[in-house]
Amino acid sequence: MRKFWYCLSLLVAITACVDRPQPPRRQPARTTVRAPIRQTQPAPELRQCLSSLSSQNAVFTSLTDRWYANSCSTVGTVKLVALNTDNATVTVTNLGPVTCATAAPFAAWVRYGVDRAAQQILGSRLVQVETFGSYSCRNVAGTSRRSGHASANAIDVSGFVLGDGRRITVLADWNGGTPAERKFLRVVHDSACKRFGTTLGPGYNEAHANHFHLEADHAGFCR
Repeated sequence: MRKFWYCLSLLVAITACVDRPQPPRRQPARTTVRAPIRQTQPAPELRQCLSSLSSQNAVFTSLTDRWYANSCSTVGTVKLVALNTDNATVTVTNLGPVTCATAAPFAAWVRYGVDRAAQQILGSRLVQVETFGSYSCRNVAGTSRRSGHASANAIDVSGFVLGDGRRITVLADWNGGTPAERKFLRVVHDSACKRFGTTLGPGYNEAHANHFHLEADHAGFCR
């Protein structure tokens, strides 16, 4: 009998030592930390700019803000599809993202500066503006300073197509065009100087012999 109780006690001790599965522990809830929204232009100012662009009957879509490597970005930008002048629609070639701050004066310049000058000086309305583009992650030529193109804040205009089929380009006609064509290009260049912080053309340097650089930077530089 004593042996029986001894064996029973041994069996209970062994059973107690066996690992029993433990209930899973609840993990603490994770807190999601969202990156702060970065803006280079206050929201009210951007809304006002978009409203101004709409009031000029420009056809455009707003684009998502993006930041890239090497201090390049497209923030507060739009995609211009077409511009409406007094009585016609003007298309724009090769234009990528461009800040609204540049797109708004560009639309006004095309309508009031370029189209009206084309009609008054060349006798034909404007139908197309040719460009070398807007956004490009690069420096100012020959420097380590970021270009206005690196933030989509500049447009390079290379030429114009008129309703009568004529094509006027900065490269060919700034010095080599007819007197009327040369006058037209100088008039629209001067008009751009009144709307953009920086306006550069063939009179600035050889790098701008084939286009007008238009940038909304409040620099007050016209060459």
